[in-house]
Amino acid sequence: MVLMLVLVGWMHLATPLIAVLFAYFALNKLHFAPRFKWLAVATFVVLVVAIFCGFAVFMKHAMNALPAMAEVTIPKVVEYARQQYNIELPFDDVNSLKALIVEGMRAQLKYLGNFAKLATKEFLALAIGVVVACSLFLSAKVELGRETTLFRNNLYSLLSDEIVQRFRSFYESFVIVMGAQIVISAINTLFTAIFVIAVRLPWAGVVIVVTFICGLVPIIGNLISNSVIVGIAFTISPKLAIASLFFLIIIHKFEYFLNSKIIGDRIKNPVWLTLLALVFGERLMGIPGMILAPVILHYIKVETSKIRVHDVPAQQSEPGGPDIAVGK
Repeated sequence: MVLMLVLVGWMHLATPLIAVLFAYFALNKLHFAPRFKWLAVATFVVLVVAIFCGFAVFMKHAMNALPAMAEVTIPKVVEYARQQYNIELPFDDVNSLKALIVEGMRAQLKYLGNFAKLATKEFLALAIGVVVACSLFLSAKVELGRETTLFRNNLYSLLSDEIVQRFRSFYESFVIVMGAQIVISAINTLFTAIFVIAVRLPWAGVVIVVTFICGLVPIIGNLISNSVIVGIAFTISPKLAIASLFFLIIIHKFEYFLNSKIIGDRIKNPVWLTLLALVFGERLMGIPGMILAPVILHYIKVETSKIRVHDVPAQQSEPGGPDIAVGK
């Protein structure tokens, strides 16, 4: 598994790995009839085509909306900072900064637009990941024809069983982490959508979709979507921006409770450890690495927790507390 993860990072295969995990997760959720796996695969293919068409439409709107957001938002934020708080920015030409940001956003969105038109390697990686997931769903056997082998306990068979067990454990970690993250992102998107529609925030559709997508990335994703919402609110009034900020703070306080109940009870990893994993994941694999980081962290914890350490001396608890014997 360590070798697999190293190769994934070195050969830039995080995208197809995530595609396999997400697709296999979706296929299992669509598997209502045990004897008709093909029905789940057919339903999944239809959903994938529908999602892709929706993504293409979204990117078409985003290519127009996001640069317009920057063109309108940046001057208002700069003006408010200077007039209300007398903050001088560390550069002289604000217009050139705005042009640079807008041009950079358009360049990135142009790349994403090409991605939506099937013109990038990432799409091929996603397609391969979906095909692999469908194949695994229909038949997850690693070794075919085991009945015809001379010895049932041969090295290849034993290694195949161990590999299957490790990948099953890795997938279960993905289900626990990403399943909980999807639920939290959906709840956050629902409340954000109610607020955005209630205050009639511009570009509401784009904001709602961006909120859900960013919500799939733990911790940092919410910071990105919140910055977008507060920035757009500045285009209407500073008061609305402040109100949006307070609303988002309240929502995320509620999310802390959800995290403790939905994720905390399942994963039991401290926030600082998750943040470190996100940083390393981003440096090694980019955004896909940030998505995989909590999964890998949980998988490491699950696998190492299965290893029993013998001859570990007993640890005494704090005064007044019960004694805890480790390794017994």
